[in-house]
Amino acid sequence: DVQLQASGGGLVQPGGSLRLSCATTGLPSGHYAVGWFRQAPGKGREWVACIDSAEHKSAEYASSVGGRFTLSRANANNTLYLEMNSLKPEDTAVYFCAADYDYGGSFHCITRKRDNEYYYWGQGTQVTVSS
Repeated sequence: DVQLQASGGGLVQPGGSLRLSCATTGLPSGHYAVGWFRQAPGKGREWVACIDSAEHKSAEYASSVGGRFTLSRANANNTLYLEMNSLKPEDTAVYFCAADYDYGGSFHCITRKRDNEYYYWGQGTQVTVSS
């Protein structure tokens, strides 16, 4: 049974930092891609970042968060982290992690920015950036 558990959201002031976690179970270790999406009130779900399974693959980021967000994975515990720095009020949203099978980096997550291209989803975690 595949499960994704997102956590780490909260209230932070502009310029602050948060680290989101996405704990996965039931997926083959090292053989799945993960994407992060976010949904602000009244808006559609927006792609934020992703990473393929292959060790040599780098994470990919939306232009709105590049240079501020860092996505990393710890295969030892099947957990992924989204480090968010220099947060802005416009980063306020519910953040979701999603996953799908990926063998040898064939998923090419940079080409999959629509939420219907991921099969497994976790519940969201709220991030609020406000003074």
